[in-house]
Amino acid sequence: MFTELQEANFLVPTSYYVILSAVLFTIGVAGVLIRRNAILIFMSIELMLNAANLAFVAFARAFQDLSGQVFVFFVMTVAASEVAVGLALIVAIFRSRKSIDIDELHSMEG
Repeated sequence: MFTELQEANFLVPTSYYVILSAVLFTIGVAGVLIRRNAILIFMSIELMLNAANLAFVAFARAFQDLSGQVFVFFVMTVAASEVAVGLALIVAIFRSRKSIDIDELHSMEG
C-alpha cells in the first residue's frame, strides 16, 4: 500500500512543512511579545519549540537522515523539563502574589 502511494507521488513536499513551521513559530513569537499572562507565554514558547521540531523532522525526512529526529528527542526532553520548572515557578509566584501577570512581577526587583 505504501509503495503504491510513493509511486503515485502523494507525499507532501518538504516546503509545506517548512512553511507550516514558520507560521507556527511566528504565532509563538507574537504570543510571547503580546501576551501578559505567564502561562500563555510558556505556551507560546512551547509552540515555538514544536515549530522548530517540525522543521527538524521535515529536513531529516528530506535528507533521509535520522540526526534531525534524534535532535528533536533532545529538544522535547528539554522542553518537558522547562515546563516542569516553569510551572513550579508560576505556582510559587501565584501563591505569594495572587496573580501571574507579568507587569505586576516587575515589582520583585528589590
